[in-house]
Amino acid sequence: MALPTWDHPEPLAVDTAPVPEYGTGSLADLLPTLAAGMAVPGMTAAIPELTEADRNCVFLIDGLGWEQLKAHPDEAPFMTSLLASSRGGTGRPITAGYPATTATSLASVGTGLPPGAHGLPGYTARNPATGELMNQLRWNPWTSPRVWQPYPTVFELADAAGVHTAQVSSPAFQNTPLTKIALSGGTFHGRLSGEERMDLAAEQLAAGDRSLVYTYYAEVDGKGHRFGVDSDPWRGQLMYVDRLVQRLAEQLPPRTALYVTADHGMIDVPFDEQHRIDFDEDWELRAGVALLGGEGRARHVYAVPGAEADVLTCWREVLGEQFWVASRDEAIAAGWFGPQVDERVYARIGDVVAAARDDVLIIASEREPKESAMVGNHGSMTPVEQLVPLLQVRS
Repeated sequence: MALPTWDHPEPLAVDTAPVPEYGTGSLADLLPTLAAGMAVPGMTAAIPELTEADRNCVFLIDGLGWEQLKAHPDEAPFMTSLLASSRGGTGRPITAGYPATTATSLASVGTGLPPGAHGLPGYTARNPATGELMNQLRWNPWTSPRVWQPYPTVFELADAAGVHTAQVSSPAFQNTPLTKIALSGGTFHGRLSGEERMDLAAEQLAAGDRSLVYTYYAEVDGKGHRFGVDSDPWRGQLMYVDRLVQRLAEQLPPRTALYVTADHGMIDVPFDEQHRIDFDEDWELRAGVALLGGEGRARHVYAVPGAEADVLTCWREVLGEQFWVASRDEAIAAGWFGPQVDERVYARIGDVVAAARDDVLIIASEREPKESAMVGNHGSMTPVEQLVPLLQVRS
């Protein structure tokens, strides 16, 4: 009698991951392209589809991915009407960068650099100087911002070149380390309501012959994490922010280009053991691991010294059909963090890097209880997380 044959699919090949469009169409390329059009020295027009404007405004809606926007035309009629304008009239999105998470993406936007250069490679990452995990969104534990991210922001370079430069956001963000290293330069204007932000952003655009203005709205992301990206609270936030975009678009001063974009998309992950793999209860995944960083769909795994190869092998065997699992050097060589990784950033990246392909998470119920309870998640390289709009209105 013939023995049965068992199908053991090969782990996902590292080079099959859809790497972000660094250098031609990622968030890191947006501000340098706009600044180059305003004659800011050292800036390169990296997104070839965009055309110059004297005044440029970037409105970043946290968590509003391209696929979520396209799936909700009734809730976002104004932005839906702008879909064909995306990426310079091509009707195409741009990519966030890896990982597709807020701290990393905002640093890419503000510095004009990919994660391998600006050095915020995830939600949490190891600080090589201390060996501790650092939360790069909340900046905890504290480390010197300018040591962690030493490059000037595009806003600082534009301000030095005589461009009127301003950020309009929640007052709570004015003095945060993330704002300091990613979004500083020119003047910060704190306003509580979305309507106040839109009105002031338009005023700031008109305040200079050449202007670069950034404004931000967070609650689409907040409702997505808590309730999911097809929930009534999320839909309500989308309806609200759609009206904000229209409010700003209708009061742009002459010679202005408004760009509406996002830092990442989002995916809802079911609450069951098949879709939520608990690191804290899985002895195989924990073996040889000193620190677990990143987030559920984009993990940095820091091994006990000497156990790096074993951890990589184990994670590939356990997760390799659902995650792209790479060693640090493989992920860097594949360009996940950009075309190059600075020496100071190298050890911040996990010995093993795991990026989800399927609708699955690696949660950590004990050490990350709040994050493990989120409905909507993001971080990886799938289209639903990576693709973000670049809607355009010109006056």
